[in-house]
Amino acid sequence: MSTVERRELETVIYEKEDAVARIILNRPERANAQNAAMVHDVDHCLDDAEADYGIKVVLLKANGRGFCAGHDVVSHVGQGDPLPEFTAAREAGHPWKGQADLFLWPVLHLWEFQKPTVAAVHGYCIGGGTYFACLPDVVVAAEDAIFQMPLVQGLGFPGGETMMEPWLFMNFHRTYEYLYLARTVDAYEAERLGMVNRVVARDELDDAAELVAAQIAQAPLSTLMATKSLVKRAWEQMGLRVHWQASTQLMELVGLAGDVQEWRKENAARGYGSPRDVARKRAEEAAERTRARASSVPVRPPAPRGSREGSP
Repeated sequence: MSTVERRELETVIYEKEDAVARIILNRPERANAQNAAMVHDVDHCLDDAEADYGIKVVLLKANGRGFCAGHDVVSHVGQGDPLPEFTAAREAGHPWKGQADLFLWPVLHLWEFQKPTVAAVHGYCIGGGTYFACLPDVVVAAEDAIFQMPLVQGLGFPGGETMMEPWLFMNFHRTYEYLYLARTVDAYEAERLGMVNRVVARDELDDAAELVAAQIAQAPLSTLMATKSLVKRAWEQMGLRVHWQASTQLMELVGLAGDVQEWRKENAARGYGSPRDVARKRAEEAAERTRARASSVPVRPPAPRGSREGSP
């Protein structure tokens, strides 16, 4: 009978059982939003799993109603600064070091992690949460999972600090639509688009993800690591790693642009809340304007048969 080694960190639970390590996001009272502590906790667990020759697979999952609500950008009473790296960089006058320290290098660590990774995703998976969910090698989603990157419509950012969508979709039409429109994608649509590998019932999610991890772990560790290295290098030769570093820098510069600042002030004046809320209300306004335009534009009668439009 296997034994489970379990440690509770500030924001995650870390378990090791046989050849599988589990990183369980455990900040349900904040919708598992990524604060600095969570980023560092996940990074620490990856370091441990990478150094442990007994571990072959890492399974990333979450407690609570959803997987991850994205970056925690709001200070909460009694909880301190959720992103002190951002504050330190601002005070030092550096435009993007805080973002890189929290949401570039740790995300690259997850991408470059040498052993197989599996994600089990349920409920909401928004913004930065999509990195934790979609970067692992195999993604199992519950039927109630939803995915969204709301930053273009919700915060005026060109995307996340590490824009993975071009490689995630491998189709520029899908990438533009997902980012431009802040589309909310349900689990079955995510499977069709290639964001996840399979969809299962909510009460089957844990077992399905555990089975994937157990099946992967049957192969030798060296074989698994070589397989991952080859697949990952193919993506990196297409420029992924360089592009992620550029996206972190450009994201911060765009956030400082005058029109973006004015647009955010307008959203605040209208009482809009989270980026997801802004994107939804802006979409509703656009739909209303489109309906109003359609009802006010006169409809030209069809030309008589046999006649040519514009002929005398």
